Amino acid sequence: MIAINEFARRLAAIPEQEFTHERILDFLQQNPVDKSSLAQYLYFAEDHYTRNLIHKTELFELIAVCWDIGQKSPIHNHRDQNCWMAVPHGKLQVHNFKLIQKNPETGFCDLKSSGQFVMDPGHPQEVDPSEPIHQVLNLSSFHSRAVSLHIYSRPFDTCEVYDLKEKCYEDVPLINTSEYGVLKSDRPLKLAIL
Repeated sequence: MIAINEFARRLAAIPEQEFTHERILDFLQQNPVDKSSLAQYLYFAEDHYTRNLIHKTELFELIAVCWDIGQKSPIHNHRDQNCWMAVPHGKLQVHNFKLIQKNPETGFCDLKSSGQFVMDPGHPQEVDPSEPIHQVLNLSSFHSRAVSLHIYSRPFDTCEVYDLKEKCYEDVPLINTSEYGVLKSDRPLKLAIL
């Protein structure tokens, strides 16, 4: 296990031409992060997951996402950028969706479930670039908070969020709860102890 700062340093040392699906997934498998080194980045909120920026370059950004029990993301995409995920604490389910139809003029979309998988400390994963629409869930049945590390290449600041029931989608901005260990929110959040 390595500390998060060493993890970020090693990740930043990978040349752009080697920043491929296989290479970064191998990197995650070979460099598990010591969860105790994440302490300064772990802010939890009662009503939603939090995004906590750890490191950012032109090539990638590294974010710790904190999930309380029962929290989930909306169904979303990553703006055609690559994403890899590791879970140094807890367990998360990822639910993938296939886009059946989309109309940018009306905001209409139709999605179909295309599978699920579970991530835990021993099983990092990547978002399938051929079907990048997904939802991340910390199921109540997991009985634990969770922390996931997300590597996005390249960084992006908006995504599309999809509503299965209404069959529509919209662009939403991505807002970090903290950046480099400094809380950005006006809300009274506290660093978490795992």
